[in-house]
Amino acid sequence: MDDQQNFADPGSKLLPAGLADGLPPDAGHAAALVDRLVRRFGAQGYDLVKTPLVEFEESLLNGIGAALKSHCFRLMDPVSQRMMGVRPDITPQIARIARTRLGRAPRPLRLCYAGDVLRVKGTQLRPARQFEQVGAELIGASSAAADAEVVAMGAGALAAIGVKHLSVDLCIPTLVPALAEAMALPPAQTAALRAAMDRKDVAAVEQALAGAGERAVATFTGLLRATGKAAGALATLARLDLPATAAAERDRLAEVVALVQRAMPDLTLTVDPVEMRGYEYDSGVSFTFFARGTPGELGRGGRYQAAGAEPSTGFTLFMDSIAPALPAPAPARRVFVPLDAAGGTAGSAAEALRAEGWITVAGLDPVADAAAEARRLGCSHRWDGGAVVAA
Repeated sequence: MDDQQNFADPGSKLLPAGLADGLPPDAGHAAALVDRLVRRFGAQGYDLVKTPLVEFEESLLNGIGAALKSHCFRLMDPVSQRMMGVRPDITPQIARIARTRLGRAPRPLRLCYAGDVLRVKGTQLRPARQFEQVGAELIGASSAAADAEVVAMGAGALAAIGVKHLSVDLCIPTLVPALAEAMALPPAQTAALRAAMDRKDVAAVEQALAGAGERAVATFTGLLRATGKAAGALATLARLDLPATAAAERDRLAEVVALVQRAMPDLTLTVDPVEMRGYEYDSGVSFTFFARGTPGELGRGGRYQAAGAEPSTGFTLFMDSIAPALPAPAPARRVFVPLDAAGGTAGSAAEALRAEGWITVAGLDPVADAAAEARRLGCSHRWDGGAVVAA
């Protein structure tokens, strides 16, 4: 019992910080959710792919993967004597597959995946360093309809597995940098501005923009006010006098919101146009899934430019946040099948029971009290005289 308690404790000395064992029934619950998600994605035309846990770092950290270099464990391959990386995220691997192995496949290319990732450090919201990702990527499509498809598909999948009170927060991680470039702000001033915008600190924004002019101050402080429910935030954004590039991104966001609302009119949508943290390689409309009463984010996604200049968008769901937020299913019916008198197990009977939906637990030794043994093994029923009876 002591060993089991130690293994169940993420802070145990038996495992590094941020790593934990998945124990029954939680591991089975999470696996069933992953299966349901992947099946749902497949039903919407997203084909499942499987990527390696480790690959050469020049491919893993190439293209959009370069933004994740600081998150990546690195090790030497004793066979090739080349450096390898343990994947910190699966999306860059999907981009590689799309560019190489599926380079001639018809576009748009729809792919989905599920697998564990490992990161050098956890975060305050996600202390786990190893966790399972389930996601989908839409590659080779640049339209707002593609952005809306992945937002609605991710939200619909979460709702289908039982997530309640779901909301989606949309942002444009490239908006602040695009505005700073359009206004020719020097690098040091841009860095100070981005830090102030991250903190949502109006006074710090005004201080960072000293000497940049009234238009710059009005524009960036106006962006901070354009946060909240989608309708109000978009109305505030529409009133801002933005340079052409930034205005195009704002209009794209409004188009995506309209398409998602048409597909899922009951879905809560919020907008934070200046959110940039965590969107290391996103290059357009991006989003995060939340659920009321659930700490942290359930997943995130957005538009990115895959290697080879191929427009793409997609999302990743975090199972370490999702599974604990959902009630575990009712315990499966378990029946104890005692060892028969001939020294074997009641194989045919057990097979028939499994076909009916029972979980069978076979006895391996003769027992004097089959009912007590069934209860000891966590079975609610036992096989007795050709019938299932309560334990």
